[in-house]
Amino acid sequence: MANNKPNEEPRTSIDEVNDTLTGIGEKVQSNPKIIVWSCVAVAVIVAAVLVYVYAVRQPGQNAANNALGQADMEMLMGNDSVALAKYRQVAADHGYDAGNLAKLNAAILLYKDGKYEEALSYLKDYSSSESIIGASAKSLEGDCYVNLKKYPEAISCYEKAISISDNNPHYTPAFMLKEATVLREQKDYKAEAAVYEKIIKDYPNYGSEIGVDLKKYLERAQDAASK
Repeated sequence: MANNKPNEEPRTSIDEVNDTLTGIGEKVQSNPKIIVWSCVAVAVIVAAVLVYVYAVRQPGQNAANNALGQADMEMLMGNDSVALAKYRQVAADHGYDAGNLAKLNAAILLYKDGKYEEALSYLKDYSSSESIIGASAKSLEGDCYVNLKKYPEAISCYEKAISISDNNPHYTPAFMLKEATVLREQKDYKAEAAVYEKIIKDYPNYGSEIGVDLKKYLERAQDAASK
């Protein structure tokens, strides 16, 4: 910099780091108690973490998993109302993955019961780092909005499901097909046709897999858009 004295070599970052380390070393030598108390502080932190993991977190996770398992058994046995009550309880009382998954399962059962607003309350509080489950949950959120006739919100959910489904050849075009259906309901035929075109281009086998002639859907949308 301009403040360097004549004939003085410019200092580098390495020089500054070395000076800092030297300064710390001098302070430690002159204050040996710092080392002792630092070690004590670290030991206390480690002990607190271990207590949390083994005395709180693991038992909490086990309790949550057991409660979720009981709810799952009720659902497998066809006792949806009992399962829903248990899922609600797990979601309310437990965190961790079990509590999070209970929210999704509760939303699924509420959707089946036609309780779309309640299902949405759980879906909005649900989070997933896994692409397919997360995308499916977002798609279910869109389905709730469709049944509530909130079409812009539904399309937004389907678009998010599409974006996080990692181009899965089975799921991504399914979400796109839902989006196209809602666009048709809104009479946005041009946008509907664009979605069909993308499905046919990017997922050419999807139509035959589900037994739907997507080209006819595309032609129908194009005809409606041209009128």
